[in-house]
Amino acid sequence: MNNDLTKGPIWKNILLFSIPLLLTSLFQQLYNTVDLIFAGNILGKSASSAIGVSSLLVTCLIGFFSGMSVGSGVVISHIYGARDKESLKVAIQNAIALSIIGGAIIMVIGYFFTPYYLKLIDVPSQLQVSAEGYLRIYFFSSVSIMIYNIGAGLLRALGDSKTPLYAQLIGGIINILMNVLFIIIFNNGIYGIAWATLVSQTFAAIFILYKLSKVDKNYSLIFDKIKFDKKILKKIITIGIPAGIQSLAITFSNVMVQYQINSLGENVIAAFTVYFKVELIIYLPIVAIGQAAMIFTAQNNGARKYDRVRNGTKQCLIIGIIIAVFLSIFSLCFGRVLFRILIKEPTVIELGLNIIKITFPFYFIYVILQVLSDSLRGIGNIKEPMIIILINICIVRTILLFIIVPKFMSVNSVAIAYPITWALTSLCMVAYY
Repeated sequence: MNNDLTKGPIWKNILLFSIPLLLTSLFQQLYNTVDLIFAGNILGKSASSAIGVSSLLVTCLIGFFSGMSVGSGVVISHIYGARDKESLKVAIQNAIALSIIGGAIIMVIGYFFTPYYLKLIDVPSQLQVSAEGYLRIYFFSSVSIMIYNIGAGLLRALGDSKTPLYAQLIGGIINILMNVLFIIIFNNGIYGIAWATLVSQTFAAIFILYKLSKVDKNYSLIFDKIKFDKKILKKIITIGIPAGIQSLAITFSNVMVQYQINSLGENVIAAFTVYFKVELIIYLPIVAIGQAAMIFTAQNNGARKYDRVRNGTKQCLIIGIIIAVFLSIFSLCFGRVLFRILIKEPTVIELGLNIIKITFPFYFIYVILQVLSDSLRGIGNIKEPMIIILINICIVRTILLFIIVPKFMSVNSVAIAYPITWALTSLCMVAYY
């Protein structure tokens, strides 16, 4: 069922649309979280660390092409808000074609670039072989991941945030079963985790394609009509390329962060690997509110309801800040329990607790940069937020890390860079908005 976000109470629309988005993100993260649970509690600390150093390359490549899904979502939301069904049909076929080609490109680049990436970020020698094997198998999932991400973005642009949730629920359950099969029964170790991801993501992608073929017949997916349209593709690229560059640059910044983390030893690598999962408790609801803001503003911008666009952004900020403050307090109170679920080593848990004491109290600031940048994307302003984020999150954060970490050589010296750059980015975003 598609929701028309151009009508009705704003806060209610945003919340009802955000909840399935949040649950979808939670189930999507279930893939990697379950992987870490199996790795940390069955395969050991080295397996967790190998997954941690591998994840950035995956995020980097998939993140760039997922920028195209942002472009597809904004373009289709505009068209949907304007009620242009013929253009909508063409745009949907175009977006799926993009996901297939993009996924294939990621798979090839990822497979062959993996060993060079691991050398680039100075991965410890004891992790090299397992990380390389894990990554190369993982990249076989690229086409399925891209089809799911772009297909789910299309459904959300049409106002349907529930179907992607069902897809991830199916995929998450299959992922657990496949981890049991490949790790415990077949004894494939860390490679079994990658095979489990391939199987589960493929099921999720097939489900999304099926659902796209069953939407309103005036603009449903027709498999033998999947092809590129120059006019629509140009619009998607105009919005998607800057979003992809932003994602790529942020991930490159995270590679620099990982480089500094790697210099601090295996315990710190493991601590940050687990921390990046624990922080999802706060991060994912903020991202869900931001995604809702983008689709809401895009639909209403297409319908030329500009007052509703501005009011929607304000209400997203209020909702997001309230949620971030509550979840930050909760996570700080129960941090030890959260870390213990993912890993057993007491030293790693203590390091992780130090990280959240520095970052979590300031997570409400992140809401501002997330909601404002997504709202600007929704109305088609892509370049300005990209520049703001590139300067602060990428350049400033990298400079800070290269100054602070070598001087103090501690987990705290990495963690402090996050709230500082969140604050700088938010100030710039407010000034521009």
